[in-house]
Amino acid sequence: MDKHSFDTLSQAVNTLTQEDGYKEDFEADETCIKALYSKKEYQPSDLKITASYRFEGMTNPSDESIVFTIEAKDGTKGTLVMSYGSSTAQNEELIQQIPCEKN
Repeated sequence: MDKHSFDTLSQAVNTLTQEDGYKEDFEADETCIKALYSKKEYQPSDLKITASYRFEGMTNPSDESIVFTIEAKDGTKGTLVMSYGSSTAQNEELIQQIPCEKN
């Protein structure tokens, strides 16, 4: 069971980073999931999504974003933020291949 309830995206990222140790920022590009600080590259099978948090835009509910908490097999922990809307910089197909932790 998840112990968090967040009102904003920034509150979620700050708490997950500072209190829960999800220090890395992950980004999905064309061929891999990149850890932006350590410069490591991962395939979806090297990772697992441990939780996710959805947010709607304050002025436009169709402006949605989601924060994933991700743990790598090598112990690296971080977050990946994906925005829904007209365009996203993330490779959604690659993100969908990351296994989710069962609760």
